[in-house]
Amino acid sequence: MMYSSRRKPVLYFKEERRFLSGRCTIYKLFGLCMVLLLFSLLWLQLSCSGEMSTPLHGDRRPPQQQQQQQQPPCPPAADRASLADDPSWGPHRLALIIPFRERFDELMVFVPFMHTFLNKKKIRHKIIVINQVDHYRFNRASLINVGYLESGNDTDYLAMHDVDLLPLNEALDYGFPVEGPFHVASPELHPLYHYKTYVGGILLLTKKHYHACNGMSNRFWGWGREDDEFYRRLRKAELQLFRPSGITTGYKTFLHIHDSAWRKRDQKRVAAQKQFKVDQEGGLTNLRYQVESRQEVTISGAPCTVINTKLECDQDHTPWCLLA
Repeated sequence: MMYSSRRKPVLYFKEERRFLSGRCTIYKLFGLCMVLLLFSLLWLQLSCSGEMSTPLHGDRRPPQQQQQQQQPPCPPAADRASLADDPSWGPHRLALIIPFRERFDELMVFVPFMHTFLNKKKIRHKIIVINQVDHYRFNRASLINVGYLESGNDTDYLAMHDVDLLPLNEALDYGFPVEGPFHVASPELHPLYHYKTYVGGILLLTKKHYHACNGMSNRFWGWGREDDEFYRRLRKAELQLFRPSGITTGYKTFLHIHDSAWRKRDQKRVAAQKQFKVDQEGGLTNLRYQVESRQEVTISGAPCTVINTKLECDQDHTPWCLLA
């Protein structure tokens, strides 16, 4: 009895082992196979979808390239082209030339404003700031001549544009002036200057027309009169001048951001600068200058090119370039 009582657990244990190694083992194997099958399917799906983050041991590419494979490919650069590459913008490109010296407050406003304005009108453009860095008096006409020569072959027309004049009416035309020079800031719309022969502020010309005029006269050091002489050049070249029509905003068409109390204009004159005849010798043919540097800058997201320029003065012909 004692033997049998001590042996029962052992016999029971052996019997249990036979039970487990019998029918239950088949179910376990079947379940294990199902688990392995599901794991294999899951691994295959993750591998094909690119979500596996562990690289293969044989992959010796740089980590950056491995990361590019794991992520969806980005569109090529050609597919991310800017709107300016759209054919609806037309084939022409404007060189927006800004004669400039120490007017940084106005420039910070002007560049992003004009970039947005021209983009809305689908005008391909390049903003070029011609910064006079010499010690002579300011010469707007010579700086515009420099802008024409330095604007590159990727532009075919130009805008002589004051940095303190912003167009407020989107109906103003900045397109290619195929028929002739187009005076955007016409006397009927400019907030300050209203005489008939005025062509300052904003004037558009094809490069061909500007070359036909031999550019602008280099005689005008200081502020003013150079655009009055250029009006006579236009007439001499037999170019018809065009101006906006159908603009109903009058003198509120432009915003003039120049503060005359803060920035005094150099209005000193000598007798030789008061002449109203065409400068027969001066223009692109006798322009002398040096480009100190050229910088590509961005102002509030708007790109522009700044060309730091030293003008040269022939003091035998224009000694008033040194007047303080």
